[in-house]
Amino acid sequence: MKYTSKLGQALKQTVQRNTKRSKTVVGLVDTVIGGYRAATKIGAWREPPRDILPKYIQAFCRKSARALGVEIVEVEPLPKTHALWVSNHVSWMDIPVIGSVSPAFFLSKAEVEKMPLMGPLARVAGTLFINRGSGDASTVAEQMTTFLKKGYSVVFFPEATTTDGKKIKRIHGKLLQSAIDANKPVQPVVLCYVNSKGELDDTVPYYGGISLKQSLMGVIDGETVTAYVLPLAELSTTGKTRSQLTDELQKHMQQGLQELHSRVLTQQPKAD
Repeated sequence: MKYTSKLGQALKQTVQRNTKRSKTVVGLVDTVIGGYRAATKIGAWREPPRDILPKYIQAFCRKSARALGVEIVEVEPLPKTHALWVSNHVSWMDIPVIGSVSPAFFLSKAEVEKMPLMGPLARVAGTLFINRGSGDASTVAEQMTTFLKKGYSVVFFPEATTTDGKKIKRIHGKLLQSAIDANKPVQPVVLCYVNSKGELDDTVPYYGGISLKQSLMGVIDGETVTAYVLPLAELSTTGKTRSQLTDELQKHMQQGLQELHSRVLTQQPKAD
């Protein structure tokens, strides 16, 4: 009887897991189809209408996150600042989370535009495709400066890698030069993922040796998670060197992340 009970429990869990996975797939497919329909409706296949695109991008990103079991909460209303936006980086999930609340356009490698299915969606979403070439950061910064001067807000992750979400890693400031050269402010935001116990979630962070497939399945099979996003005060670039701006942003984001944790967590993360 004990063996039968364990077998029944295992079977039940398998059915529940597969049902959840099926719902997620259906939700994501529905989101992509909706994205293609919206792009057709607003004529984005000819030329992305950047003046109205943000609200469509936000709807698409929020629906994508919800399909993956992540609810998004703005701890404070996010501004509509025309700026170089920056965020801490915890997971691939950061893209739909930040995209759901920010008016900024994402940066992406030019190769992404040629990818099937997601490439066309990225293009009609007004993604700013960067020709990285040799990977020279100065060249990328120059392209970002041009985008900013044209009136397009841009968002990137200055840590240049994902983390466990407990603290801000060393910020790489080379791309901040674009905001200085365009005479635009830097608009920082910080985010964290919280489980039902009010603790930092450990399934969404994508770092270390975990594969993308393992990370994706962990998110799909896990419980609903809440992504909290907190906007910080914008930083002026006027009269500052890149080094000064980098140091200021480092301190600003670390203090901001600590504040976010104090406001949304029931238990503060332990220092490594």
